[in-house]
Amino acid sequence: MRLIKEKTSINFLGSTRRRFALALSAALVIASLVSLATRGLEFGIDFTGGILLEVGYGESADLVKIRGDLANAGYTGAQVQRFGAEEVVLVRLPPQEGDVDQIRARLQQVLHAGDQSIVLRRVEFVSPQVGNELAESGALALVFALMLIFIYVMIRFQWKFSAGAVTALAHDAIVTVGFFSIFGLPFDLTVVAAVLAVIGYSLNDTVVAFDRIRENFFSLRGMTATESMNISINEMLARTIITGVTTLLVLAALLFLGGESIAPFSIALIVGIVVGTYSSIYTASATALALNVNAQDLIEPIKDASLHDDLP
Repeated sequence: MRLIKEKTSINFLGSTRRRFALALSAALVIASLVSLATRGLEFGIDFTGGILLEVGYGESADLVKIRGDLANAGYTGAQVQRFGAEEVVLVRLPPQEGDVDQIRARLQQVLHAGDQSIVLRRVEFVSPQVGNELAESGALALVFALMLIFIYVMIRFQWKFSAGAVTALAHDAIVTVGFFSIFGLPFDLTVVAAVLAVIGYSLNDTVVAFDRIRENFFSLRGMTATESMNISINEMLARTIITGVTTLLVLAALLFLGGESIAPFSIALIVGIVVGTYSSIYTASATALALNVNAQDLIEPIKDASLHDDLP
């Protein structure tokens, strides 16, 4: 017992730290919800509808000149960014009135006026109706993912652990999306995919921690639930740090070397993994503790055979 206590170097779930962590989580969630309600999100073309063009140039493209050419031609609100290489540009335009073929021809004329060597690699038209359907589908995907996770964790562990896991995952999703709202970052389908990936990453981290907590509930007899959870989290701390740091290194490389097109995806994953690591330690376990989880909750009830003695 003395050796076990010496290994528990950080009191993660002490009453003071637990209350501070819950207050911090509540503040982050409230700030995110307020920003989403008042400022909303900077939806990309996937949700708002519009025109997407991928243009290849013979040499490094001048983004300022391209924006100027489009603005002079009457295409206001154009978003121009590099797409990987210096010679490839991605252009996003709001929905335009008129025939699709006429819009395509007009855009080719405007872009060719600045550089005759360009190649129009891709042109996509997204209607506002399709954008609304994609937004609804993305929201439903998040809701269904949380519902299925609740059922999975409840079957594997117990409903108190399940409530803690879903609370932590909802916390991660809300704070990640709120980050995009607060800082006005573009929000498209790649960000939705990143949020779903964050939920999967955070769930894996939480389930691994819950597995160790369940083992220690039975192996460390005579300890309180808080002490047992603290020991479990400390035992998993090295694994959590190594996994998080190696993942963040890859995402940092994507953010700084992957170009502007993949930046929102990388930012969403970086924010989500940082928040998810924090929530798997504090939010998930703290919620289970608030519901008075203990070893007795994990013991299957013994069926009384005497109830069936009178049966033929």
